[in-house]
Amino acid sequence: MLRRLFPLICALALTPLAVFAEAPEVLIEEQARQSWGNDLPPDARVHVRFTGGTIEEAEMISAFWMDRDTGQFLANAVTPEGITHRLQGRLLAMLELPVPTRRLMPGELVGAGDVKTVELPVKRVGAYTITDPGKLEGMQVRRMLAAGRPVMTQSVMEPLVIDRGDKVNILYDDGRLVVTAPGRALDDAHRGQELRIVNLVSNAPLVAVARGEGLVEVIR
Repeated sequence: MLRRLFPLICALALTPLAVFAEAPEVLIEEQARQSWGNDLPPDARVHVRFTGGTIEEAEMISAFWMDRDTGQFLANAVTPEGITHRLQGRLLAMLELPVPTRRLMPGELVGAGDVKTVELPVKRVGAYTITDPGKLEGMQVRRMLAAGRPVMTQSVMEPLVIDRGDKVNILYDDGRLVVTAPGRALDDAHRGQELRIVNLVSNAPLVAVARGEGLVEVIR
């Protein structure tokens, strides 16, 4: 058995190991993502810009340094031939964000045509910046939105379904009895938000939840 395997073992021993080379940008991006760690959003794109000469392929990065604030980096890239090259440049961490295509004023509804996606530096993205277009379209503007600028979550809100002073239909349902009565809203409210109302029959003040346009439900 060993005699039959011996030629195969010798052939494998004499076969050179495959060298896996990558574009240096790929290896440098890997190092940068490790350096940024959790400070870099998972869906961010990292662009590598060389300020000096570069090489076509590298087998590994033997040394890496970067300034997390500016993105400046230095790297020692080792080619498949074992030659080390010093590379330098800048890393740009970018994120795709929804921004308004025009200036939107308070009270306006954000339509699909009012939003476009642009790539902006991650450092311009705050903790309360809206990154999902689905969380911007259909919302109502609370504070003026500038065209082309990121939108903060506190600058928009769910659309109002009831305005202060609106006549509303009051619904009470305890599972056994359903009662309706006319009322008037004392607050603005979006769907699912609590508001103060007054029952126009009894003149009694109540707290209700907005269920839709002109419809509120008393929950207590």
